[in-house]
Amino acid sequence: MASDVSYTTEEIAKLLKISKLTVYDLIKKGELPSYRVGKQMRVDAADLEAYKQRAKGFASSERSPLAAAELTARFSPSAQTAGARPIVITGQDVSLDILAKHLEKQLPGTRPLRAHVGSMDSLISMYKGEADIVSTHLLDGDSGHYNLPYIRKLLVGTSFMVVNLLSRQAGLYVARGNPLQLRGWADLGRPGIRIVNRERGSGARVLLDEQLRLHGMKADRLLGYEQEQTNHLGVAAQVASGSADVGVGSEKAASLVGGIDFVPLIQEQYDLVVMKTPASLAWLPALLRILRSDAFQQELEAISGYDLSRTGEILYES
Repeated sequence: MASDVSYTTEEIAKLLKISKLTVYDLIKKGELPSYRVGKQMRVDAADLEAYKQRAKGFASSERSPLAAAELTARFSPSAQTAGARPIVITGQDVSLDILAKHLEKQLPGTRPLRAHVGSMDSLISMYKGEADIVSTHLLDGDSGHYNLPYIRKLLVGTSFMVVNLLSRQAGLYVARGNPLQLRGWADLGRPGIRIVNRERGSGARVLLDEQLRLHGMKADRLLGYEQEQTNHLGVAAQVASGSADVGVGSEKAASLVGGIDFVPLIQEQYDLVVMKTPASLAWLPALLRILRSDAFQQELEAISGYDLSRTGEILYES
C-alpha cells in the first residue's frame, strides 16, 4: 500500500533534487514529519506528498535546487509579505541564534535562518552555495590549529573571510564524580570504557578522531565508537543516563544536563566563514559591526564558558 511507503533522507534528496542538508533542515524545522528506524531517519510517502503540495503553492515557478533555509523561508508569511532575502547561518551553538537576532534587527529586508548542521557539512554547503555564514571548529592535529587548514582545502579557488566568533572549552562528559577517573584522551583507550560519539563531519567527531590518531589509538578498539548522536546535548544525555561512560563535547552542554561532570581538555576556536560574493559584500560590514558591538558581546558574556577576547577579529581573508 502507498501509505506503507517511506523514504530515507538520501532518497528524498534525490527525489526532490536537493541536498541532504536541505532535507535535514526541513525535518528539524518540522516541515517534513519524520521518525527514526535504528540510525536512519525516514519520512512517509504521504508526508512527503503533503510537503510537495505546500511547496507548489508557494514556489510553483521554482525548479532549481534551493538551500535549506531558503526552502523554509518560503513557508513563512512574514518572509512572503516582506520579500525578505534569507541569510543562511549554519551551526549549533546558541551564540549563532543571538547573532541571527542581531542581524535581523540591523539588516531590514533580510531574514536570517538557522541550519543546525556540523562544521564539515557547513563548509561543504557553503562551497555548494547553500549557506551564507557558516560556523566551524575543526582541529588539525598536526599543526594544532583550528579551522583554516580545512577551510583552505574545502573552499579552494574561492574568495572568503574567516572571523572569530568565540573560543570555548571542549573536553569529556563523564558521570557525576568521575568514578572512572577519566582525565585525558589516553584514558579513552582503557579496556571496558564505553564512549558515545558524534556524527561524521562534526567538530567534536574531528576532535576525537584527531586525538585518537595523535595518541596512537584505533577507533575500532573503542566500545561504542559507532554509537552516534547529532548534538552535544544528545552525547551528554547518554552519559547522564549511564548508557555510556564518556563523550566529547563543549562545556556549555555539560552545564545544561544534570548528572554529569565536565573534564576540560582543549580551548577550541569557533570561527565564522563568509564567502565573498556580491550579495554577501552588501551585508558583511554589518556582520562585523555586530560581532564587535558591546550589545552583542554583552549578551554572550552572560553565557558562561565563552572567551570573547578575539570576537570580531578577521583571522584570514582571501
